[in-house]
Amino acid sequence: MNFRTGNVLTPGGLVAGRLEIGEDGRVAAVRGAPLAESAARDGSDPLLVPGFIDLHVHGGSGRDIMEGGDAARAVARCHAAGGTTALLATTMTAPPEDIRAAFAALAPVCSERRANEARVIGVHLEGPYINPGKLGAQPDFACPIDLDEVRRLHAQAPIRVVTLAPEMDGHLAAIPALRDLGIRVQLGHSLAGYEDGVKALAQGAAGFTHLFNAMTGLHHRQPGLSGAALAHAAYAEIIPDLLHVHPGAIRVALRAIPGLFCVTDSTAAAGMPDGDYRLGRHTVTKCMGGVRLPDGTLAGSTLTMDQAFRNLVEVLNLDLADASRRVSTHAADFLGLTDRGRLVPGAWADIVVLDRDLKVCEVLVEGRPVRG
Repeated sequence: MNFRTGNVLTPGGLVAGRLEIGEDGRVAAVRGAPLAESAARDGSDPLLVPGFIDLHVHGGSGRDIMEGGDAARAVARCHAAGGTTALLATTMTAPPEDIRAAFAALAPVCSERRANEARVIGVHLEGPYINPGKLGAQPDFACPIDLDEVRRLHAQAPIRVVTLAPEMDGHLAAIPALRDLGIRVQLGHSLAGYEDGVKALAQGAAGFTHLFNAMTGLHHRQPGLSGAALAHAAYAEIIPDLLHVHPGAIRVALRAIPGLFCVTDSTAAAGMPDGDYRLGRHTVTKCMGGVRLPDGTLAGSTLTMDQAFRNLVEVLNLDLADASRRVSTHAADFLGLTDRGRLVPGAWADIVVLDRDLKVCEVLVEGRPVRG
C-alpha cells in the first residue's frame, strides 16, 4: 500500500489526512478530518487534487500530434509534467491520408501508456467536418462528413469526440450515427445560427468546441451558436488562457453551462521558447504569450492545465472544489468516465500534488509517480 499525506480534495470537500493507493493503481481509501478551504490555503501541507483531464491537445514540447511517429508520446510526457493525467490527442483538419497516418501512430499510444506519460484515452477528431468559412487556425481541407471513414478511423484508434459544423449538408443527420458509435459530438468551427445549434442538440450533440472561438457570437437579435450553448448546453469546453476568451465571458459561461470544462488547445509551442512550430500543415509562431498564424489569427495556445487551474482560482476567484471540477471532473463526466476525475475509492489514483501557491510538486498517473 502506497499513500500521500496532505489536504485531499474529495467530492465531499477537503479532508486533512492521507490518501491510500492500492497496488492496482487505484484509490484504496481517503482518511482524515474535514477541513475548510481557508485553512488549507493558509497552511503548509500540500494539496492533493484529482489529475487534470484535457480533451483538446494538439501538441507540446515542440511536437505535434499530426506528425505521427512518437510525437504523441512526447506530447503525453509534456502535459503529464503539468498535472494532466488523461488527455485526448487532437487531430487537425487535413487531407485524408494525413489523418489516417496520425491515427496509425496513435493506435499503440491509446492502447498502452508508458512511464511518465499521461494516459491518452482516445482521439478528438477536430475536423475536417467543419465549415470552410470558419476555419480559425485549421488548414483549408474542410469536407462533408464521411461516416464510413469515421468508422475506419475509430476502429484504428478510439474516437471519443468529433467536432463538426451542424449547418453543413448531412451533418445533422450524422449526429445520431456518431452517438451510436459512442462518440460525443461537439459543435464548432461553424457559421451556424442559434436554431441550427438547437437542432443539433436535439439530434444528440453533446457539447461545444472551444466556446466562443470559431463560432457565431451572441447578439440579442441573432444569438448565434454561442447563444445556443449558453441557453441550452449541459457541457462545453473553453480555453481559460485569458487570451482566447475574456474573463468576463468566461464568467458568463460559468453561470450558464453547468458542465463547463477547461481545455488547453495546446500546440507544439507549449513548454517551448518563442519561435516557429508546426500545427498540422501550418507553421505557427509563438510570441507575446500566444500562438498565431502569419495573419495574426490565434492558433491554439501554450496553456497547460496547471496554469488553467491557477487562472480559475486566482483570476476568476473560483473555490478549489469548483475549479477542480472544471479541469477534471466535468471532462470525465462528459466522456462517461466514472473512475477518473475524482479522488474516491475505486477510481484511478490520478493525483496532482500542489503547494500553497498551486504549483505542481508531484504528479501520479494511475498510482505511479511521473518523473521529470
